[in-house]
Amino acid sequence: MNDFLHQDLSVYQLAVGAEASPQPIPLNAATLLSMVRAQIDLLIEQQINATLWVKLPPGKIWCQELRRYQLSIKQPINIYNCQIKGADAAKKDIVTQEEQQETMTPYINQVDVELLANNQLHREYFLVVLSPKFSSLLVASQQVRNDESENLAKENSPKNLTLLTITTIDSRVIQNVLDGLKQEIQLESNQIAPADLICQNICEPALWSLLFAKQIQRQDEINRQIRHERIGKLQGQNQTLQKKEQQKDEYLKNVSQELRTPLTQMKTALSLLSSPNLKPQQRQRYLQMLNTQCDRQSTLITSLLDLVELEHTLEATNLELVKLADIVPGVVSTYQPVAQEKGIMLAYTIPTDLPPVWCVNGGLRQIVIHLLYNSLKFTPTGGEVWVTARIEDEYVQLEVRDTGIGIAEGEIPKIFDCFYRVRSGNSEEINGAGLGLTIVQRLLWNCGGSITVKSQLDEGSIFTVQLVPEGKDPKLGGR
Repeated sequence: MNDFLHQDLSVYQLAVGAEASPQPIPLNAATLLSMVRAQIDLLIEQQINATLWVKLPPGKIWCQELRRYQLSIKQPINIYNCQIKGADAAKKDIVTQEEQQETMTPYINQVDVELLANNQLHREYFLVVLSPKFSSLLVASQQVRNDESENLAKENSPKNLTLLTITTIDSRVIQNVLDGLKQEIQLESNQIAPADLICQNICEPALWSLLFAKQIQRQDEINRQIRHERIGKLQGQNQTLQKKEQQKDEYLKNVSQELRTPLTQMKTALSLLSSPNLKPQQRQRYLQMLNTQCDRQSTLITSLLDLVELEHTLEATNLELVKLADIVPGVVSTYQPVAQEKGIMLAYTIPTDLPPVWCVNGGLRQIVIHLLYNSLKFTPTGGEVWVTARIEDEYVQLEVRDTGIGIAEGEIPKIFDCFYRVRSGNSEEINGAGLGLTIVQRLLWNCGGSITVKSQLDEGSIFTVQLVPEGKDPKLGGR
C-alpha cells in the first residue's frame, strides 16, 4: 500500500467507528497511566500470558509498567512496540537491549514495529492485550483544534493535554483496530506472527470485574497523590505568604524607625530653639541641625518612593540592550566635579567593543550612579576610584574599585539590606537613605545579573557586577 493511503490511519477512529464502540471519555495523562497500570496489575495477578500491541507516550514511567509485566510473567510473551516511521530513535525502544540483558527473563520477545508516518498516529497512544482468557483495548487521542499548528501539537507533552480515551473488551472493536494495524505493517516479517493480530476470545466476566476494581483502586491512588501534592503546594504557598508578611512587618518597622530618627532630632532642635537664654552660636547650630534632619527626612521619603515604584514596575518593564561605553563615560563626567572637590582621582576604562548587555530601561545608569556615589562618599581625600569593564566567562563584568575606608567582613552580607549603613563614623553617610545598594541588587536580579563585594578595612572595596550580554538569555542568570 502506498504512503498516501496511510495518511489518515487512526487507531482511535478505528475504535470509534467499530460496531458497539463505547463512548469516548476525556482523561488526563495521570488517569491514562492509572488505567494502564490496572491492566498490568490484572495480567500479573492472573499470570496471563498475553500478546501486547503498544504505542505509549515517551517517558520512563510508561516503560516501567511494561517492564514490570515482563519481569513478573512466567511464560513466553510477545510485545509489539509500534513506532511511527522516521520517529526519533532515542525514544523508540520501550526497553533497550542492555536492559533486556541485565534484567529481563529469557521468555521476553520484544519486536519493534514501524508504522508509516501520518499526522493522526503522532497524537495517539494505545495498548492492545490479546490472550485466550482476556483481551482489551485502551486507546487515547490528543485533541487538537483546527486553529492550532501541527508543530504545536507535536511539541505539547501528553501530560498537559486532554486525551479522548476509549477502553473496551469487545472483541469486535479490538479486531477492527487490529485489522487497521495489519494494513500498516509487513506481515512477511518472520518476527510477527499472523495469529498475534487476531482477537478470538470473549472476556471472562470475572476478569472484567477484577479489571474494573483495579482501575478504581489505581485511580484512588492517583487522587490521593494529587491531594497530597495540592496540600503540599498550599502549604508552600502559605509559608511563602507568611514569610512575605514577616518581611513586610520587618520592612515597615525599619521604615518607621528610619523616619522617626530625623523627626526626633528635629523635635529636639525645635525644643532647644525655644529656650530664652539661647546664644546666637547655639541658635545657628540648632537651626543647622534642623535643616540637616529635614534634608535627611526628604531623602528618606524620596528614596522610599523610588524603591516602591521600582518594585511595582520592574516585572512589567521590558529589558533592553545597552552598551556600557554609552553609559559609564557620561556618569563619570557628572561626578568628576565631586571627585575634584574631595581631591579624589576618578577614572574609567571601558572597551568600546564590549557587547551590549541586558537591563531594564534606565537601569544600567542607576546601577553605575549608585556604585560610583558610594565609592566617592567613602573614599577620603587623596584616594582613587576606578570604573572598569571586561568579558569574564559568559558575562560582561563591571568593576567599581576604590581606596576608601573599606567594609568589615561581618558587615558585607548586610550592605544590600534596606536602610543598612556601614559603620564608618562619617557624618556624610548618616544622611543617606541606605537604599542605594538595595536598588542596585533589585535591578540586577530582574535582568539576570548579580553583584559581589570584596573589601578590607582601610584598604578599599571592589564591587563586581556581572551583566548578561547579547545572545545569552537573561532569564538563565539571576540571584
